[in-house]
Amino acid sequence: MCGIVGYIGHREAYPVIIKGLKRLEYRGYDSAGVVLYDQGELKLCKTKGKVSDLEAKAEKELDTTGTIGIGHTRWATHGVPNDVNSHPHYSNSGNLVIVHNGIIENYDPLKKELIKRGYTFKSDTDTEVLVNLIEEIKKQEHIKLGKAVQIALNQVVGAYAIVVFDKQNPDEIVAARLGSPLAIGVGEDEFFISSDASPFIEYTANAVYLDDEEMAIISLDKPLAIRKIKDDSLVDPYVQELQMNLEQIEKGGFDHFMLKEIYEQPNAIKDTFRGRLRVAEGIVKISGVEDNLQKFMNADRILIIACGTSWHAGLVAEYIFEEFARIPVEVEYASEFRYRNPVIRPNDVVIAISQSGETADTLAAIKLAKESGAFVFGVCNVVGSSISRETHSGAYTHAGPEIGVASTKAFTTQITLLTLMALRIARAKGTMARADYYRYLQELELVPDLVAEALKSNDNVQAIAAIYKDAPNCIYLGRGYNYPVALEGALKLKEISYIHAEGYPAAEMKHGPIALIDERMPVVVIAPKQEHYDKIVSNIQEIKARSGKIIAVVTKGDTQVKALADHVIEIPETSDALSPLLATIPLQLLSYHIAVMRNCNVDQPRNLAKSVTVE
Repeated sequence: MCGIVGYIGHREAYPVIIKGLKRLEYRGYDSAGVVLYDQGELKLCKTKGKVSDLEAKAEKELDTTGTIGIGHTRWATHGVPNDVNSHPHYSNSGNLVIVHNGIIENYDPLKKELIKRGYTFKSDTDTEVLVNLIEEIKKQEHIKLGKAVQIALNQVVGAYAIVVFDKQNPDEIVAARLGSPLAIGVGEDEFFISSDASPFIEYTANAVYLDDEEMAIISLDKPLAIRKIKDDSLVDPYVQELQMNLEQIEKGGFDHFMLKEIYEQPNAIKDTFRGRLRVAEGIVKISGVEDNLQKFMNADRILIIACGTSWHAGLVAEYIFEEFARIPVEVEYASEFRYRNPVIRPNDVVIAISQSGETADTLAAIKLAKESGAFVFGVCNVVGSSISRETHSGAYTHAGPEIGVASTKAFTTQITLLTLMALRIARAKGTMARADYYRYLQELELVPDLVAEALKSNDNVQAIAAIYKDAPNCIYLGRGYNYPVALEGALKLKEISYIHAEGYPAAEMKHGPIALIDERMPVVVIAPKQEHYDKIVSNIQEIKARSGKIIAVVTKGDTQVKALADHVIEIPETSDALSPLLATIPLQLLSYHIAVMRNCNVDQPRNLAKSVTVE
């Protein structure tokens, strides 16, 4: 949530910042702003609305010259979305300016104390309190900005990524983080600061990712200095080479990032098992698993913690791990897990799943699990993210940047990686017959081509979308491995088209949802030829008897469901355990086309953010 872009160097800062803010629009926001420094003066422009609204306003009101600047996209927490509450925020003197992602939980007592000391506040934000706290400390202690920031951050409670600038000391910018990501791009005589690397990928391939409770003092005249906020100790900057390129974060001829990412799934799945799945040798090798194989083999239980789409991937993994490796699995919402005093034992393995690797609730759950003595394994996509650093071990999905807020390739690559893990552990434990193990390796290798074939249903799905684009509600039903796919399909529809949709186990329809079914209710049934096929055919007949409209996802060549359904979408045949990787494809396309037909903002749905970095 929210986005930060900062620049100090030899270029004009404004174009860099505006382009960077556009690259961060996927994070979700309701207002935007920019401040520039030039010839001793700060120049501010901010507004409720989109980055395009900021550009339009800046064109009329702002002198955009200057080689130092900070930009921000805000997702409202304290204070409604409006021009005043938008970032950046000045201190009372007008010398300091700040942008901030996160929440300062103890802002109210700090604000009251500052008011007693004569400070006034224009906005309702916690951020304006923080910048004035920094100013008060700087004034009282007669110290430089970096030290004042450090002292202030030791007095606040909450989460933050901040960038602060002092016009009285224009040679440096100070950045700090706790619980919200911040990256520093290191160029030739220039530095970039942003919430992720996408705003500066075209300028430099070198990045430093701040860890929690670290701050950076960034100056053109001195080496990059990183210090611990708690004790002011120096940290050696670790410069990473970025594993993305400009082409990956552009639309590449597609109308939306979401559609591009749906079509990237065959290659994304290949990249997930590249070097890990060696069918000819009968080997699955994931270094994070290999190094900790005994912990998985001796596990009394696997706990999977995640949020949103990642939680649905975890549900699929529950079926797979229990079937393949015969290890009991529980799947928990990270946001609930951390608040209910869970029972965690030393022989538990906790798998934390997050596309961004920055999900605040998942990070908090990881810390709780570690404190309880469990081994924690991370599954995420973003190299260098917080989860990759906080967990004991882990593996990347290597899906490439996912810009669309609604996850697509994250879901399928997470399932792919978790399936590989389950196969490796099953082989080590001897819980899977040798013939079945080799069959799954061969079928998994074919999945990218089968996904590419499933994508050929696009025109059929688009035609179905046109019929149901105005439906007020929708039900999704699935059984076994495809019950989580029903949940994920419903989530996709509601989050980008704003149609109310719910996913259920098909057998649970009789326990309530059947009351909703009539001729106006579309029901999406995931019905591939698998173990429970006859049962789901019975469910379809029950819907048909009540005049429900049936959209069925079926195995290619199916005739029985085709005779009952109003519409069918075919997917290639594969094993039950791998069918979610195919069944989810038409559901992604369906939600996409319905959203486009309803003129919804597909890549930036209202009220949502790609990476939920606040609790």
